[in-house]
Amino acid sequence: RAEQFEVYFQPILDLHTGRIYKAEALVRWRHPDKGMVRPDMVIPIAENTGLLHAIGDWVFRESAHWARHWSERFDKDFQVSVNMSPVQFRVDDAIFAGNWLKCLEQHALHGSNMVVEITEGLLLNVEPEVINKLLWLRDIGIQVAVDEFGTGYSSLSYLQKFDIDYLEIDQAFIRKLGSDTIDIALSEAIIMMAH
Repeated sequence: RAEQFEVYFQPILDLHTGRIYKAEALVRWRHPDKGMVRPDMVIPIAENTGLLHAIGDWVFRESAHWARHWSERFDKDFQVSVNMSPVQFRVDDAIFAGNWLKCLEQHALHGSNMVVEITEGLLLNVEPEVINKLLWLRDIGIQVAVDEFGTGYSSLSYLQKFDIDYLEIDQAFIRKLGSDTIDIALSEAIIMMAH
Protein backbone atom coordinates (compact mmCIF):
# COMPACT_ATOMS: atom_id res chain seq x y z
CA ARG A 1 0.00 0.00 0.00
CA ALA A 2 1.34 3.39 -1.04
CA GLU A 3 0.91 5.05 2.35
CA GLN A 4 3.39 2.58 3.84
CA PHE A 5 6.25 3.95 1.74
CA GLU A 6 8.27 7.03 2.62
CA VAL A 7 10.99 8.89 0.77
CA TYR A 8 13.97 10.18 2.70
CA PHE A 9 16.53 12.49 1.18
CA GLN A 10 20.21 12.08 1.93
CA PRO A 11 22.05 15.38 1.43
CA ILE A 12 25.12 15.52 -0.80
CA LEU A 13 27.68 18.18 0.10
CA ASP A 14 30.24 20.10 -1.87
CA LEU A 15 33.35 19.46 0.24
CA HIS A 16 34.93 22.78 -0.81
CA THR A 17 32.01 24.96 0.28
CA GLY A 18 30.12 22.75 2.72
CA ARG A 19 26.96 23.60 0.77
CA ILE A 20 24.24 21.02 0.10
CA TYR A 21 23.79 21.00 -3.66
CA LYS A 22 22.15 17.61 -4.22
CA ALA A 23 20.11 14.99 -2.46
CA GLU A 24 19.61 11.29 -3.03
CA ALA A 25 16.10 9.88 -2.70
CA LEU A 26 15.90 6.74 -0.56
CA VAL A 27 12.63 4.83 -0.38
CA ARG A 28 11.73 3.19 2.92
CA TRP A 29 8.89 0.84 3.78
CA ARG A 30 7.15 1.24 7.12
CA HIS A 31 5.18 -2.00 7.45
CA PRO A 32 2.15 -1.69 9.77
CA ASP A 33 3.13 -4.83 11.73
CA LYS A 34 6.87 -5.26 11.19
CA GLY A 35 7.92 -1.60 11.38
CA MET A 36 10.70 -0.39 9.10
CA VAL A 37 11.70 -3.02 6.56
CA ARG A 38 15.43 -3.13 5.90
CA PRO A 39 16.30 -1.10 2.78
CA ASP A 40 18.07 -4.04 1.09
CA MET A 41 14.80 -6.00 1.25
CA VAL A 42 12.48 -3.35 -0.21
CA ILE A 43 13.60 -3.58 -3.86
CA PRO A 44 13.67 -7.42 -4.10
CA ILE A 45 10.19 -7.60 -2.56
CA ALA A 46 8.95 -4.87 -4.93
CA GLU A 47 10.50 -6.68 -7.92
CA ASN A 48 8.99 -10.03 -6.93
CA THR A 49 5.51 -8.59 -6.38
CA GLY A 50 5.49 -6.56 -9.59
CA LEU A 51 5.17 -3.27 -7.70
CA LEU A 52 8.55 -1.85 -8.62
CA HIS A 53 7.34 0.22 -11.58
CA ALA A 54 4.60 1.90 -9.54
CA ILE A 55 6.96 2.53 -6.61
CA GLY A 56 9.68 3.82 -8.95
CA ASP A 57 7.28 6.25 -10.62
CA TRP A 58 6.01 7.43 -7.24
CA VAL A 59 9.58 8.00 -5.96
CA PHE A 60 10.38 9.93 -9.15
CA ARG A 61 7.28 12.13 -8.70
CA GLU A 62 8.11 12.79 -5.03
CA SER A 63 11.72 13.55 -5.93
CA ALA A 64 10.69 15.90 -8.73
CA HIS A 65 8.40 17.75 -6.32
CA TRP A 66 11.24 18.28 -3.86
CA ALA A 67 13.77 19.07 -6.60
CA ARG A 68 11.47 21.90 -7.71
CA HIS A 69 11.04 23.14 -4.13
CA TRP A 70 14.78 23.10 -3.38
CA SER A 71 15.74 24.60 -6.74
CA GLU A 72 13.43 27.55 -6.00
CA ARG A 73 14.58 27.90 -2.41
CA PHE A 74 18.33 27.29 -2.67
CA ASP A 75 19.77 27.00 -6.15
CA LYS A 76 18.20 26.59 -9.59
CA ASP A 77 20.72 23.82 -10.35
CA PHE A 78 19.79 21.73 -7.27
CA GLN A 79 19.60 18.03 -8.19
CA VAL A 80 17.81 15.04 -6.73
CA SER A 81 18.96 11.56 -7.67
CA VAL A 82 16.75 8.49 -7.80
CA ASN A 83 17.75 4.85 -8.07
CA MET A 84 16.48 2.97 -11.08
CA SER A 85 16.33 -0.81 -11.03
CA PRO A 86 17.17 -2.85 -14.14
CA VAL A 87 13.55 -4.05 -14.02
CA GLN A 88 12.38 -0.47 -14.67
CA PHE A 89 14.38 -0.43 -17.90
CA ARG A 90 12.12 -3.18 -19.25
CA VAL A 91 9.03 -0.96 -19.25
CA ASP A 92 7.72 0.06 -22.68
CA ASP A 93 9.65 3.13 -23.87
CA ALA A 94 6.51 5.20 -24.48
CA ILE A 95 5.15 4.55 -20.98
CA PHE A 96 8.51 5.18 -19.34
CA ALA A 97 9.16 8.42 -21.22
CA GLY A 98 5.57 9.61 -21.02
CA ASN A 99 5.26 9.24 -17.25
CA TRP A 100 8.57 10.91 -16.41
CA LEU A 101 8.29 13.68 -18.98
CA LYS A 102 4.77 14.50 -17.82
CA CYS A 103 6.06 14.67 -14.24
CA LEU A 104 8.85 17.08 -15.18
CA GLU A 105 6.40 19.26 -17.09
CA GLN A 106 3.92 19.31 -14.18
CA HIS A 107 6.64 20.62 -11.90
CA ALA A 108 8.07 23.00 -14.54
CA LEU A 109 11.34 21.21 -13.90
CA HIS A 110 14.29 20.80 -16.22
CA GLY A 111 15.76 17.35 -16.66
CA SER A 112 19.09 18.62 -15.32
CA ASN A 113 17.54 18.81 -11.85
CA MET A 114 17.29 15.02 -11.79
CA VAL A 115 19.89 12.24 -11.76
CA VAL A 116 19.18 8.55 -12.31
CA GLU A 117 21.41 6.06 -10.50
CA ILE A 118 21.90 2.69 -12.14
CA THR A 119 23.89 -0.40 -11.25
CA GLU A 120 27.00 -1.61 -13.04
CA GLY A 121 25.25 -4.88 -13.90
CA LEU A 122 22.72 -3.05 -16.07
CA LEU A 123 25.49 -2.05 -18.47
CA LEU A 124 27.03 -5.50 -18.88
CA ASN A 125 24.69 -7.04 -21.44
CA VAL A 126 23.12 -3.93 -22.81
CA GLU A 127 19.89 -4.50 -24.65
CA PRO A 128 18.42 -2.00 -27.14
CA GLU A 129 15.70 -0.99 -24.65
CA VAL A 130 18.38 -0.01 -22.10
CA ILE A 131 20.33 1.97 -24.68
CA ASN A 132 17.14 3.75 -25.80
CA LYS A 133 16.29 4.77 -22.25
CA LEU A 134 19.84 5.94 -21.47
CA LEU A 135 19.81 8.04 -24.66
CA TRP A 136 16.37 9.41 -23.83
CA LEU A 137 17.52 10.39 -20.33
CA ARG A 138 20.55 12.14 -21.80
CA ASP A 139 18.45 13.93 -24.44
CA ILE A 140 16.13 15.50 -21.87
CA GLY A 141 19.04 16.48 -19.61
CA ILE A 142 18.73 13.85 -16.87
CA GLN A 143 22.19 12.79 -15.77
CA VAL A 144 23.20 9.18 -15.12
CA ALA A 145 25.29 7.91 -12.22
CA VAL A 146 26.67 4.42 -11.64
CA ASP A 147 25.84 3.48 -8.06
CA GLU A 148 28.15 1.44 -5.81
CA PHE A 149 30.95 1.54 -8.35
CA GLY A 150 33.82 -0.85 -7.77
CA THR A 151 32.14 -3.82 -6.13
CA GLY A 152 30.11 -5.08 -9.06
CA TYR A 153 31.37 -5.89 -12.49
CA SER A 154 33.48 -2.75 -12.95
CA SER A 155 33.85 -3.19 -16.68
CA LEU A 156 35.78 -0.16 -17.80
CA SER A 157 34.51 -0.49 -21.35
CA TYR A 158 31.08 0.86 -20.43
CA LEU A 159 32.67 4.10 -19.26
CA GLN A 160 33.73 4.63 -22.87
CA LYS A 161 30.48 3.43 -24.46
CA PHE A 162 27.95 5.30 -22.37
CA ASP A 163 27.42 8.87 -21.36
CA ILE A 164 27.90 8.35 -17.61
CA ASP A 165 28.00 11.57 -15.58
CA TYR A 166 29.00 10.28 -12.14
CA LEU A 167 30.51 7.28 -10.45
CA GLU A 168 29.49 6.73 -6.85
CA ILE A 169 32.34 4.89 -5.15
CA ASP A 170 31.03 2.01 -3.07
CA GLN A 171 31.19 2.55 0.69
CA ALA A 172 33.36 -0.57 1.03
CA PHE A 173 36.22 1.62 -0.25
CA ILE A 174 35.47 4.85 1.60
CA ARG A 175 34.40 3.53 5.00
CA LYS A 176 38.03 3.27 6.21
CA LEU A 177 39.64 6.02 4.12
CA GLY A 178 41.41 7.61 7.07
CA SER A 179 43.32 4.50 8.06
CA ASP A 180 43.54 2.18 5.07
CA THR A 181 46.13 3.12 2.45
CA ILE A 182 44.84 0.50 0.00
CA ASP A 183 41.32 1.99 0.09
CA ILE A 184 42.79 5.47 -0.35
CA ALA A 185 44.79 4.34 -3.39
CA LEU A 186 41.80 2.56 -4.93
CA SER A 187 39.49 5.53 -4.33
CA GLU A 188 42.04 7.91 -5.87
CA ALA A 189 42.36 5.61 -8.89
CA ILE A 190 38.58 5.50 -9.34
CA ILE A 191 38.40 9.31 -9.13
CA MET A 192 41.19 9.71 -11.71
CA MET A 193 39.47 7.18 -13.98
CA ALA A 194 36.16 9.02 -13.60
CA HIS A 195 37.74 12.31 -14.65
